Amino acid sequence: MPKPLFAHYAVYFDDLDAAKKFYDPIVKQLGLKLTHDYGEHGYYGYSRPEGFPAEFGIAKGKAGMNHFAFAVDSEEEVKKFYETAIAAGGKDNGAPGLRTQYGPNYYAAFVYDPEGNNVEAVYSP
Repeated sequence: MPKPLFAHYAVYFDDLDAAKKFYDPIVKQLGLKLTHDYGEHGYYGYSRPEGFPAEFGIAKGKAGMNHFAFAVDSEEEVKKFYETAIAAGGKDNGAPGLRTQYGPNYYAAFVYDPEGNNVEAVYSP
């Protein structure tokens, strides 16, 4: 199976409780399961039960902001993504490095695009 384009995608809400109340029945109907409950950090992630490597998330934050992560094949690609994004006018939101809070081998970088969306590249073997 080819690698998916996105590792995950999240939509931000001022009122996370209202968003969860709205999305919980929808994702259940779609066959998704709650796979990441970081409620204490303001994030809930949903995935297919068969382990499809993509996740939809809802998060506490600036309403209207989006977050998505491109799945890449190496740490070097994460670094190149970051350098390219900064050179293209992106603003730093996390230089390339391990993010062990998401997994022991989760290597990622984050930038804000011109509209303030949080864009990530992630390599997680």
